[in-house]
Amino acid sequence: MTIMSAFSRELIDRSGYAGDGFAGVYDRYRPRPPAVIRDVLVRCAGGRRPRLVVDLGCGTGLSTRLWADHAERVVGVEANPAMATLAREQEPSSTVEFADRFADDTGLEAGCADIVTCAQSFHWMDPRAVLPEAARLLRPGGVFAAYDYDVVPVVDPEVDAAFAALIAARAAARKRLGLEAGAARWPKSGHAERLRESGLFAHVREVHCHSEGSADAERIIGLAHSIGGPVAIFGDAAPEVTRTIDALARVADERLPEPRPMLIGYTIRLGITPGG
Repeated sequence: MTIMSAFSRELIDRSGYAGDGFAGVYDRYRPRPPAVIRDVLVRCAGGRRPRLVVDLGCGTGLSTRLWADHAERVVGVEANPAMATLAREQEPSSTVEFADRFADDTGLEAGCADIVTCAQSFHWMDPRAVLPEAARLLRPGGVFAAYDYDVVPVVDPEVDAAFAALIAARAAARKRLGLEAGAARWPKSGHAERLRESGLFAHVREVHCHSEGSADAERIIGLAHSIGGPVAIFGDAAPEVTRTIDALARVADERLPEPRPMLIGYTIRLGITPGG
């Protein structure tokens, strides 16, 4: 096992993401990437229909299936067995396949991909190992993109505040209990700088966009439970997390008895390989 895969495996084991039932919650409530992300990446890669898109750390395939019918071939790479199993159980597509591998060792041939993505997953990986693999996979002028969504969506001021309080409580509990989160070692805010420091890309930049949808109380509470792993990882040592989840549920039930418009912001950190 490489240093990178050991790092990611440790995070997977500690996060609870591989636990019974969590992959289903994740798949049901996590946001689907919007089509605008696909459009941006295709444009940056030259505007042609991609021959191959490789989606690293693909989870249950939400981000991989963004490319179904929009690329000749799509490969989702996932090292969490529970996530990979659920990804394969979804409705099959003739263009989409999944590989049970770590992102630094995909087993794919050099120069085969037009686009390589990490959707809400790059912070789970050691960039010193994954960026060389991504660059190896990409053709000249190909695009690597690490994109993430804002954890707290824009729905209602009171709901948004309660959601933010929960995220803060979880972060404080993790720090106190020594339960390192994925983004603790490699914060998302540093993704673009790490792309630049690698020296593997001719151009690096950030692009911002958003998705539009709707959410009721169930959707918001389910999304909250899907972020950061199951509450069970804290045991009885973080009652404040349970309190803030309960507070969010009360506010969401009060403010969102019916669906309301929801916005989710996205940040794309992308690098374009030389020679395109």
